[in-house]
Amino acid sequence: MDIIKKPNISAGTWEIPEDLRLQLLALLSTDPTHPAIMTYEEFLDWADEDTLAEWVEGRVVMASPASKKHQDLVRFLSDVLAAYAETHELGSILIAPFQMRLATSGREPDVIFVASDHRDRVLATRISGAADLVVEIVSPESRSRDRGEKFYEYQAGGVPEYWIIDPDEHRAEFYQLDENGLYQIMLPDADSIYRSRVMDGLWIRTLWLWQDQLPRINQVMLTIDPAAYSARLIADLTENGLLP
Repeated sequence: MDIIKKPNISAGTWEIPEDLRLQLLALLSTDPTHPAIMTYEEFLDWADEDTLAEWVEGRVVMASPASKKHQDLVRFLSDVLAAYAETHELGSILIAPFQMRLATSGREPDVIFVASDHRDRVLATRISGAADLVVEIVSPESRSRDRGEKFYEYQAGGVPEYWIIDPDEHRAEFYQLDENGLYQIMLPDADSIYRSRVMDGLWIRTLWLWQDQLPRINQVMLTIDPAAYSARLIADLTENGLLP
């Protein structure tokens, strides 16, 4: 148990432990009527890997625990993107909680793709700058934030591709930055297929996302990328002595 130091009566000052000071700053910064007072560095010192919070212009934004449906979609999409990225050596996939530090915010997108050319942006505890692709799985309490504040932050921050997946409304929105740095919505085709621009050759059938039982990752990869993924599986099995 932390012990608060007694006030130094002779000096007329109160020595507050640093962890308590940060807790007080975090509490005050969640109050919209209070001036923003917590720096990003203080936020990082206060928050740990189990803290469900983001930093926006000096304020702490707390998040609710995720539902099972939310977690299932995060796992499914991160596994598909990771399998595709590994197969073609495109870059890295990260999942929340992991900070993406933009000019005015430190958000924790549900799924993040960072291309190999931008690997220097990935630090030990955060991404310094824009990821190449960001996915947010909408929950009832985050719906307006994902389509509002985050939309404009990611656009201004230069995130080239932004997916908003709403499992309750069975709605998937895919945005890509145009030449003017503004998001344009990209609609799936008649077969409900969306093709990524950032991850060249990757496509997703949106109907998969609304199934009670999400497809197996191998099944998805053998559908969208059969030749390259099969070759990778065979190479892995051969390397591990499971094939001659």
